[in-house]
Amino acid sequence: MRRLRWLLALLCGVLLLAGCTSGSEEASDESGGGGVAAPGQDAGGEGVEGGGASGEDAEGGDDRQVVTTADAVVVVEDPSAAADEVAAAAERAGGRVDQRNEQAAGADGTDSRPSAWLTVRVPAEKLSAVLEELESIGEVRQLSQDSTDVTATTRDLDARITALRTSVDRLLGIMADADDSTALIAAESAISERQAELESLQSERAHLADQVAMSTLRVELVAQDDPVVVNAGGFLGGLRTGWDALVSAVDGLLVGLGVLLPWLVVVGLPVAAVLWFARRRRRTAG
Repeated sequence: MRRLRWLLALLCGVLLLAGCTSGSEEASDESGGGGVAAPGQDAGGEGVEGGGASGEDAEGGDDRQVVTTADAVVVVEDPSAAADEVAAAAERAGGRVDQRNEQAAGADGTDSRPSAWLTVRVPAEKLSAVLEELESIGEVRQLSQDSTDVTATTRDLDARITALRTSVDRLLGIMADADDSTALIAAESAISERQAELESLQSERAHLADQVAMSTLRVELVAQDDPVVVNAGGFLGGLRTGWDALVSAVDGLLVGLGVLLPWLVVVGLPVAAVLWFARRRRRTAG
């Protein structure tokens, strides 16, 4: 009997131990189910992080919209010929000439030197190559380059264009389902306003895209300074030096005479009149 009791007690203990083990396994299964849900949340969180990373990529250098402009002053021997070379360099790079002006020597009535101005548009990635070609055309005296980031502006325009397109599509659906003329007229008026605004935004976006894709380069071409002529030596050199000195002296005298002549007229005439009256009085008294 005592052994039977011990066996029954041992059997109960085994059953209790088995029940505890199964309970712990069920608890672990439930926690495992919670663990599946958590990774799902983590996956969602990772998805958000991934979206943030893509947003950073969108703001990265690959998607940046930059408008670049450059200005250069180049000294050349022949501005007209140099202008042809600049235009050819822009066309080789896949660009074009938007504006070109040339001025001959003394065209403005002064002793100005010949010059030329060009405004060319070149692909943004070819701007550096064209600037390097300017050094082979002449002496680059001045060079400035400016870049403006318009990424935020382009994104804003894209968002507004998308919203307007969606609004126009909805209004078209309203027009299709309109039962009375009042609703139809109101929808047509709203569509006209939004369509005009949409076309304006699209035009602005296209202009901005052109500014980003094609950089603007303004080039001023000026002729070299006149070379200084060294006076020849010997008799001819002395003769030329003497002649230049004589011309300078005569020029100085003429300038001085021009300065004194008004004073001689204003002061000399009264003095001459006084002297004439004085002489006449003396003769009368004698």
